[in-house]
Amino acid sequence: MKSMRKFIKYFLLTVVFVFHVVLFAGINYVFPHYETTKITGVEVKRVDKDGPITKANPADGPTRDVYYIYTQQPDKQKPMVYRNEDTRWGFPFYFKFGSADLQAKASTFAQDQRLVEIKYYGWRIVMFDEFRNAVSMREVTEDSGSHPILSYIFYFLGIITLFFSIQLIRGWFDSEA
Repeated sequence: MKSMRKFIKYFLLTVVFVFHVVLFAGINYVFPHYETTKITGVEVKRVDKDGPITKANPADGPTRDVYYIYTQQPDKQKPMVYRNEDTRWGFPFYFKFGSADLQAKASTFAQDQRLVEIKYYGWRIVMFDEFRNAVSMREVTEDSGSHPILSYIFYFLGIITLFFSIQLIRGWFDSEA
C-alpha cells in the first residue's frame, strides 16, 4: 500500500512538472520577443500547403504570399531569417494584417543599413524549416531595447503555480505517512 502511494505521488509530481514544461514552452513560443539586428534583405515567396512553389513542388491548392526578412546580428555577424505573415484573427492573437507594409518598412531599413528592433514570436527550427514571425519593427540605437515584460509576468506566475502544486501534492501524501 505504501509503495502504491509513493508511485501515485511521483506520478502526480511528474504530471505537474510536464504540464509546466509545456506551459513554459507555450509562453515562450506565443509571447513576443525582441531582437536588435540589421536587415540585409527581403524576399517574397509564393507558397501552398506543402511549402514554397517550385518545379519540384507545383501548386496543388490555394496559394498565398509569404514575406521573408533577412537579418544579421551586428556583433556576431550571425544571420537570421524571419517570416513576415499575417496572423489575422487566428492564433496567436496578434491581429496582424499589414505584412506588406511591414515588408516595405523592412526594405527601407535594408537599404539604409540602420539598426532595428524586431518584435517577433515563434522559434527558428532549421530542421523543420520553421521561422520566427516578425510582428513589428522600429529603428533603435545600440543601447536601447525592449523587454518582454508580459512574458516575465507569466513565467513568474508559472513558477508560483509549480511551487504550490508541488507543495500541495507533497502535503497530501506526506501528511498521512
